[in-house]
Amino acid sequence: MMTLEALRATLPVYPIELHKPDIRRWKTGTHGIDYVHTFDSGVPGPHVMINALTHGNELCGAIAVDALLAAGVRPARGRLTLSFANVEAYERFDINDPDATRFIDEDLNRVWSADKLDGPGNSLELRRARELRPVIDTVDYLLDIHSMHEKAEPLMLTGPHAKGVALGRLVGAASHLMIDAGHAAGRRLRDYGGFGDAASPKNALLIECGQHFERVSRDVALDACARFLVALGTVDASAVSEWLGMAPALEVRCIRVTDPVVAKSTAFRFADDYRGMETIARAGTVIATDAALQIVTPYDNCVLLQPSLRHLAPGVTVVRLGRLEGSA
Repeated sequence: MMTLEALRATLPVYPIELHKPDIRRWKTGTHGIDYVHTFDSGVPGPHVMINALTHGNELCGAIAVDALLAAGVRPARGRLTLSFANVEAYERFDINDPDATRFIDEDLNRVWSADKLDGPGNSLELRRARELRPVIDTVDYLLDIHSMHEKAEPLMLTGPHAKGVALGRLVGAASHLMIDAGHAAGRRLRDYGGFGDAASPKNALLIECGQHFERVSRDVALDACARFLVALGTVDASAVSEWLGMAPALEVRCIRVTDPVVAKSTAFRFADDYRGMETIARAGTVIATDAALQIVTPYDNCVLLQPSLRHLAPGVTVVRLGRLEGSA
C-alpha cells in the first residue's frame, strides 16, 4: 500500500501567485485587542465584521482586510470590525512549505463552543479565540474569509438555517451556496453562538474563495467583502467600487450537504482525480475506498464538495456529499 509520504508526493503542487502582505502595521487595534479594528459611524445600524486568517496560510483574506484598512474604509451606518485572527500562524508562513501553517497548536476554526472556550485548554489558538470573543459577541453579521486546499470554484458556506441561505443570496458573491451543518471535530466561528441559532437575528457566512495561493482567490475575497458591506448597508457602493465585480462570473448552484465523509484510516483513496463540484449521476457509484470499505454515492446527481487528501488522517473529513437544491 502507498505510504502517506508517497501519496502526498502525488498531490498537485500549486504555484504561489499571491504576495503575502505585511500586516504588522495593523497590530495596534482600536480597542486594545491586537489586529482588531472597530469603527463606529455614530449612525444606527448593525455591527458588521469581516475576519481574515482563521487559518494562517489563507492569504486572500489577509490581502482583502489589509486592502480595506489601507483604503480607510469606514462605515456609513452602524459599526464595522476588520480583524486578522491567527496572526501567529500567518507570520510563520513559509513559501517552501505553504500548508504547514494552517495553525500552530490546533485548528482555530474548531474551538468556537462554550466547552472549549470556557474549558481548561491553553493552546495558542484557544488563547486567541478568547481574546476575540468579547468583540465577536457584539457582532450582528460576520463574513469569515477562507480558501481551499485544492483548486475549485468558490463556495459560500451558509450553515444549515434558512437565514444563512437568505444572507448568502443577498450578498450575491460569485460563489456556490453550500448549506452545511459544520464539523463534528469542533464548532466553527461561522456557527458560534447566535450565528448558528435559527432563532437569533445574528448571521454569518464563511466564504471559500478558491485554492489558497491562486490569484483568483484574492479577487473573490475582495469582491465578496465589498458585496457584503454594501448588501448590509454598512457602506455605499461608491466606497468599495474598485472591488465590486472583481470576481469571475459564476453560474451559482445551491447545494445542501447531506453526508460528510470522514476517513477511518490512512488507506482512504478516491476512485478518480476529484477536485470539487463534480456531479455523480448514479446512486451507488463508488467514489472512494477506505481499506476494505467502499464509499458510494447515496443518491443520483450527488455533488462532491471539497475533496482533499492533503491532510489525510483518521477522523479527518475528506469530502462532503451534497444534493442540488433549486436555483441560487
